[in-house]
Amino acid sequence: MRGPLIALMAWIGLGGIALADDRALSGGAFTVFEAGRAAFTTAAPALPEELREEFVRGRTIFGRPWQAGVTEDEAFDGLGPLFNRLSCVACHPRNGGGFAPERADEPMRTMLVRLSVPGMGAHGGPRPHPAYGDQLNENGIPGVAGEGRAIIRWSERRETLPGGLTVALRRPHLSFDGLAYGPLGRDVLTSPRIAPPIFGLGLLEAVDEADILALADPDDRDGDGVRGRPNQVWDAGNGRVTLGRFGWKANMPSVHQQIAGAMLGDIGISSVLFPGQNCAPAQTACQAVSPGGTPELTAGQLHHLQTYHLGLGVPARRGTDDPTVLAGEAVFAASGCAACHQPTLRTRGHLAVPELGGQVIHPYTDLLLHDMGADLADGRPDYLADGRQWRTAPLWGLGLRPRVAERVGYLHDGRARTPLEAILWHGGEAKPAADRVRALAPADRDALLRFLDSL
Repeated sequence: MRGPLIALMAWIGLGGIALADDRALSGGAFTVFEAGRAAFTTAAPALPEELREEFVRGRTIFGRPWQAGVTEDEAFDGLGPLFNRLSCVACHPRNGGGFAPERADEPMRTMLVRLSVPGMGAHGGPRPHPAYGDQLNENGIPGVAGEGRAIIRWSERRETLPGGLTVALRRPHLSFDGLAYGPLGRDVLTSPRIAPPIFGLGLLEAVDEADILALADPDDRDGDGVRGRPNQVWDAGNGRVTLGRFGWKANMPSVHQQIAGAMLGDIGISSVLFPGQNCAPAQTACQAVSPGGTPELTAGQLHHLQTYHLGLGVPARRGTDDPTVLAGEAVFAASGCAACHQPTLRTRGHLAVPELGGQVIHPYTDLLLHDMGADLADGRPDYLADGRQWRTAPLWGLGLRPRVAERVGYLHDGRARTPLEAILWHGGEAKPAADRVRALAPADRDALLRFLDSL
């Protein structure tokens, strides 16, 4: 038996060829028609020929493991002194997102734990933990003790939906073992985070700030219960406060700073933007290590990494002429999902890659912060984002993630193993939309999931 929204779609005949063709171009001229393992690693067709060599160099840097100390390969030395992984690709396999460990004895391969203590740090950001800094680095180079190990254990509850479908929802419980620099203390604020996908960032950077702010409604003037608000963060390169766009809490202003911050925090590689080492003041052995260069990531390497990120294509949406997919798109809108996951944005310009401008894109995000409720709260503020707020995650490429990688996680901590699980965890401003999905007839729910799989 068909659900009511599918029946409505069949009756009105929605989904003409022009609409379907436009919707297939998720990244405008930066769309790639690759639906296999290379879906997130392919250069965009609109990337200019003169930037292709830089793109390839950036891809090499992204995949190369870094080494400790001063080595014969000076271009890739300077690892640590503290680090989580040896390379960018280790956390972003095939440029897709990370996943959470299934068992307590499994290491965090594509995941880390943010740390802070109450109060405000430099420029209004989180206040780093005095002994461990702003994230737990599990590994250290010879002579420097890794900070310790984060452990995830799961509890699970089950929810039964109309038609008898039972969904297992797991909740993470975080603990630590082998802390090398003393106890974290009762006031520590923690937030486990999986690595996000990295394609499409250049297009999101090219969306005009005014267009993002126009979507904000912190006072809920329209009365729909959705209160999207922007984060305002420190732009280290320009020395000013500006709009945050990237990261789980929109705490990064640019692709350039996102890359430099991850190089330092995750691999311990300094750059022109962040020239210091990733050692907390109390870590004397870490402080005593000579750097592998000043900085360890050259300005040229950082530029090539940026070109690589900016030049990645966004996979095309599939099934745009499939009636069930189009019916699922209607369910998506009618349920209220599109209030935050904005289907369409426009890019206005980009200094590094002008071709990123003038594109109509379909990322399914508003790049704003939303209160996602107590169940998803980490209790850790980040600039203007409070402990319940998260940036709307883009949905483009969603259906290809299981094809690209063997393991997939959804939501900031990877607790969700499927898009349906992720929806059912939505609370706060998103709870009415999640409850509408809960109440869907099985056929409408299946259509919604088919639509999400098409993105």
